[in-house]
Amino acid sequence: MVEFPVNTHRFEPYKNYRFQVLWDGRYVAGVSKVSALKHTVETVTHRQGGEPNILHIGPGLAKSEPITLERGVTWDFEFETWARKVFELGALGQPSLLEFRKTITIELKNEANTVVRRYHAYNCWVSEYEMLPELDATSAGYSIERLVIQNEGVDRDEGVTEEMEA
Repeated sequence: MVEFPVNTHRFEPYKNYRFQVLWDGRYVAGVSKVSALKHTVETVTHRQGGEPNILHIGPGLAKSEPITLERGVTWDFEFETWARKVFELGALGQPSLLEFRKTITIELKNEANTVVRRYHAYNCWVSEYEMLPELDATSAGYSIERLVIQNEGVDRDEGVTEEMEA
């Protein structure tokens, strides 16, 4: 079985530390962590009356799990700007839902910085925004901001094909 049809010399999977996130047609600065892209299907069970020892299990509702993005706090306010679309109250005391949904794109890259997988998440909106982590004067870590994004489906861009590696 050939795992890489074009690059038959390759036997290692792609690394998980080369990636970029895009929305509104541009790359989002400094994203250092993206949660797993995950679909789940609930199960529906039923039992036939005449068969007390057999439980039938079938598929139920399907959903895409929320996506979490993390990055170091900088002067780029893209996370906050998007989060405000839902969290800030408008004139009638309700969130402004104008343009609060986005399509986000996540690109996985190989060691040569070539895109090897591209996924699109649709109708995304921010359900949680952590502006600053817990601040601790005794630690030496970076300040990380975090978005939790709800979405209505993720699919792979099948137009991305394997390119010959140099």
